[in-house]
Amino acid sequence: MKSAKAKVLHEVAGRPLIAWAVETAKAAGSDTIVAILGHQLEDVKGLLDDRYGEGKILIAHQKEQKGTGHAVLSALPALEGEPDSRTVVILTGDAPLLRAERVADLATACEASESKMALLSTVPPEAVAYGRLLRDESGKLLRIVEDADASDEQKALLEMNAGFYAINLGVLRAQVSNLTSDNAQGELYLTDLAEQAAERGGAAVMDAPFDEIAGINDRRDLSRVSASARERINEGWMREGVTFEDSSSTYVGADVESIGRDSILGAGVHLRGKTTVGEGVFIDAGCVVTDVSIDDGTWIRPYSVIAESKIGQRVQVGPFTHCRPNTVLDEESKVGNFVEIKKTHVMAGAKASHLSYLGDASIGAKANIGAGTITCNYDGFRKHKTTIEAGAFIGSDSQLVAPVTIGRDAFVGSGTTVTKDVPRSSLALSRSKQVNVEGWADRFREANEKRKR
Repeated sequence: MKSAKAKVLHEVAGRPLIAWAVETAKAAGSDTIVAILGHQLEDVKGLLDDRYGEGKILIAHQKEQKGTGHAVLSALPALEGEPDSRTVVILTGDAPLLRAERVADLATACEASESKMALLSTVPPEAVAYGRLLRDESGKLLRIVEDADASDEQKALLEMNAGFYAINLGVLRAQVSNLTSDNAQGELYLTDLAEQAAERGGAAVMDAPFDEIAGINDRRDLSRVSASARERINEGWMREGVTFEDSSSTYVGADVESIGRDSILGAGVHLRGKTTVGEGVFIDAGCVVTDVSIDDGTWIRPYSVIAESKIGQRVQVGPFTHCRPNTVLDEESKVGNFVEIKKTHVMAGAKASHLSYLGDASIGAKANIGAGTITCNYDGFRKHKTTIEAGAFIGSDSQLVAPVTIGRDAFVGSGTTVTKDVPRSSLALSRSKQVNVEGWADRFREANEKRKR
């Protein structure tokens, strides 16, 4: 990957590769998951703890990288209390497109097989350095030969090992410790278990499409798999009744929790994190939405950016609005073009239609915020709150110097700097008196024309 971070921390559709493997295992029905980690163990463990809860994913430390068999051997102590009758599924951490249904089927095939082992095979569209499956005339799997150890004749075989296995835990315990490093890599190959399974009738083999099991080894693979994941995710939402105006340019993250039917996503929309979208929502072109809850009937106009916020029903946002974390917009409120809003609650029916900054504020129902209004919430050391009560009217180009309260149904005249509370139904006005000097403009022009001469 040519990266400062471990490969499994790279993301596909907003989800780290290691989390894809965990989510697949969970969806397939696993109740015990062990992550075998080596490089940057603490970073990867920290991500798993943050995402799933501390200690929920068991950690096995493979201190030295001595092959796949050695990795699984490193994990056995974490399963010390588990009965031999259980089935273990072994996944890789860099193949995010493997479907949970296939993993569940793999476990079922293992339990039904005489050898108590099953694996996935694949036929790549072009030659890759995967192990080849060697079968006898009856089709029974005899063994897997790794690419580095394969002869030219063996390398010509099309059926290859996908790298995913299911095996009875008792069998795994008995046989993984017998693996040897007598091979070109000097490693313990997990694939050698297939040869041992042949003595018990042969491992069950299930075919899987290469696109589903292909691993990620560089940035090209990452880009290719990311595109496939995005296409799969978008198709899934379309089947649930969501319209994509341009599916090829629209990004929906793997962790987006819900999108209601009859919602529309415009071209270039990005939905990220644990976003939820209600029914009949229109998110127009170019919007970026991260960890946001959006209720039914809301319209997010083009090129708005919203993060860690809650948007109520029938709200209008944008175009070109920036909702920073802890923004709450209640039903039928409106924040318009070039409004920046942060840690602010805009209550039902309130409006800030354009060109305002609202930070650390509470804006009451049906209040109106004029163009150019600024809540001056930061004194260089601390943030202070502005409270605008229901029905208040804030004139254009006003500055509200927090902490300050604008009372219910009060008016703030255009161009006013408010530095103290405004009582209910009052008018606050701090303009300088306007002076008109007659004839000044003509005299000014004449003086400048003489300078030109």
